[in-house]
Amino acid sequence: MYSSAAKRLLHLFGTSLGSSTNHRTIRYRPLQSLISRSHFSTTVNSESFVNQSPNFQNSTSSTADQIPNFSNTTSSTADHTRRPRAEYQDEQARVLQASLPHVIRLGWSEAAMIAGARDVGLSPSIVGSFPRKEGMLVEFFMDDCLQRLSDMIDSSTEELKSLIPSERITKLVKIRLEMQAPYISKWPQALSIQAQPVNVPTSFKQRAMLMDEIWHGAGDDTADFQ
Repeated sequence: MYSSAAKRLLHLFGTSLGSSTNHRTIRYRPLQSLISRSHFSTTVNSESFVNQSPNFQNSTSSTADQIPNFSNTTSSTADHTRRPRAEYQDEQARVLQASLPHVIRLGWSEAAMIAGARDVGLSPSIVGSFPRKEGMLVEFFMDDCLQRLSDMIDSSTEELKSLIPSERITKLVKIRLEMQAPYISKWPQALSIQAQPVNVPTSFKQRAMLMDEIWHGAGDDTADFQ
């Protein structure tokens, strides 16, 4: 059906072209005019492009002028981010230090840390920033005792030199245990906290550092533990 219809159309079209009475002259537009009117033309008007170039350069330079401002803003933002972090860690140390007097009554607990936060004028919610809470409180106490022992050794060098090595070790161990005396009733709890798997690595490290400090105070200056 479609082929017969196509044949009829071709026949009519050929007849109209062949007749002299219906002859028409077909005129084509110049190719250049079609191209210039086309929205998809690849030819570009050079004059319009030249006129637009300064505007493009101005926009580029204005964008470049804004880049230093962006970098300054970024650096100032980074500085603003770093400062609160240092202050926040300092606040954590203040809370831990203020919590130690409450350990005697409340034990090595979150309650003691909350009381310490209130003593230094901070919100109790800061306790939530401590990943291991009670574990960090015990570790802070151990580090504080080690620092005090180290300061005492540095200030009593001549006195320790007058003792034989065994007497030096005895004296230093006694001093270290006296620091722990106020918390003796709560010390089993501290040991149980240090025995938790998450706290064991730091616990071993602190004891190794304590042994090294006492041995150093006894007169040993070697750094080889083999």
